Amino acid sequence: MTGFHGFGEYAVDFYDGLVADNSKSYWDANKATYDTDVVAPMKAMLAELEPEFGEFGAGKVFRPYRDVRFAKDKRPYKDHCGAVFEAGRGAGAYYVEVGPDGLRVGGGCFHLESDQLARFRTAVAEEIHGEPFRRILSKLERQGWTVRGDRLRTAPRGYAKDHPRIELLQYRSVYAVRVWEPDDTLHERGCLTRVRDAWRQVRVFNEWARDRVGMTERAR
Repeated sequence: MTGFHGFGEYAVDFYDGLVADNSKSYWDANKATYDTDVVAPMKAMLAELEPEFGEFGAGKVFRPYRDVRFAKDKRPYKDHCGAVFEAGRGAGAYYVEVGPDGLRVGGGCFHLESDQLARFRTAVAEEIHGEPFRRILSKLERQGWTVRGDRLRTAPRGYAKDHPRIELLQYRSVYAVRVWEPDDTLHERGCLTRVRDAWRQVRVFNEWARDRVGMTERAR
């Protein structure tokens, strides 16, 4: 049976177990569940959503392995499965994640390189672009989204502390997220509708990021 019909019955149980035992032995013993109940449905979801959201790039399922080279936390595996449509980091993204907390969706500027951050602040500072952006975030919050991001504690260099959008200028990354706790819909086709409807709401944020921030010109 092709297409997306929900995440598998044991998708959340798999991650509950991984949180309790983040070890290679647990991973190896339960990888079949990860493959069938988590990754296969995630790929099927991306395939169905690509005609509408693929303009931001090809769908990508993130690797399950953590980069622990410079981390104090040496747990080898991520405690969720994330996937994204994005043209490039910072220029807008459609994100979806399944894990022990249920379903998480997001959009916006998850990471900004220095050139992108400069363009972001220039746009926010200008009335013609900054006020529409404020209204975008306010509407998302009224619709049930949470706006998050890394922020300075004071005004960024070159901007007055009393700027009318200083709270937005302080962001070094900014994005919106919504979370649904584990429920029956996670395992049904209705989960696809939930993600599609949420991404449609966050589309205007992503389009603003694409048009006002754009791709980084710095080499990764």
